Amino acid sequence: MAQKIPATVVTGFLGAGKTTLIRHMLQNAQGKRIALIINEFGDLGVDGDILKGCGDETCTEDDIMELSNGCICCTVADDFIPTMEKLLARENKPDHIVIETSGLALPQPLVRAFNWPEISTKVTVDGVVTVVDGKAVTEGRFAHNVAAVDAQRKLDENLDHETPLSELFEDQIACADMIVVNKSDLLNDIESETLVSNLKSESRKGVQVIKASMGALPVDVLLGQGIGAEGDLDARHEVHHHDHDHDDDHHDDDDHHHHHDHDHDEFESFVVELGEIADPTAFAQQVADVIRTHDILRLKGFAAVQGKPMRLTLQAVGPRVDTYFDRPFGANETRSTRLVVIGQAGLKQSEITAALSA
Repeated sequence: MAQKIPATVVTGFLGAGKTTLIRHMLQNAQGKRIALIINEFGDLGVDGDILKGCGDETCTEDDIMELSNGCICCTVADDFIPTMEKLLARENKPDHIVIETSGLALPQPLVRAFNWPEISTKVTVDGVVTVVDGKAVTEGRFAHNVAAVDAQRKLDENLDHETPLSELFEDQIACADMIVVNKSDLLNDIESETLVSNLKSESRKGVQVIKASMGALPVDVLLGQGIGAEGDLDARHEVHHHDHDHDDDHHDDDDHHHHHDHDHDEFESFVVELGEIADPTAFAQQVADVIRTHDILRLKGFAAVQGKPMRLTLQAVGPRVDTYFDRPFGANETRSTRLVVIGQAGLKQSEITAALSA
């Protein structure tokens, strides 16, 4: 059976930095062909134009699709499913689909839509990414400009206008597989550590909480989570059943605080080279333990297993480690183990290397 195309859902309130995150992702796509579905709404439709200007071969104008109505889950049948079908029917299919939704309604109904028979065999939810404005949340608000978020909500008569933003925020956290604390450069160390630990305690077990500035996240951290969220809806239940299960729109390019180009200095990666390993199962367990101890985001690479001609591929998202034998080692290839470790800045490289070598 053909492999399903992974789709990442990005949610968060107006001004949290979703568009900045997506623009950064498209500019650093590393050759991945990414299609983008924007949940367009009314006069706020600026993001489409911004993103269409990315001018990279990984993101042509044809790869950006706008949903005409502001509310994805109200229009699943008439709008979202046909848009997805059109995308999936293409000859040059995307490697990955990114769907930007507003934070004014729940991500859950959108995730549920991936179980519709028209698309369920062709696409899977790679993960739900919730972007939060670190500065605003630390100050006890949920958005930089609460009045603008409320004004946006009033524009869509389909939306529930009564639920406090705090409850919508809790639902975004309940559905997330990854929470990106954006604008973390505006917080001091104590504020950012407190916020990260609070969000970890409010989210489901195993959810990664990551600090970022200007939405600059490495693509291989953001994409490729491999969660299959549509098969796991009970775990991410709505905390509050709002009158309207619904998803309007956003538009949040107001991340215009000091655009310093410190691209990825919040992240680092390094390579660990080892010899052959004896037992793949025990090694995968060892890797998972090291990941937990050092809060590593991703680990990927391959290993040589004693007595086996095939190379063992290893991929980990947080402590979830997947391994499989992919191909035989070539005649002139060194039988060694090589792992790339990716995490937030400050990884203890020598400790991690020693723990993986043990």
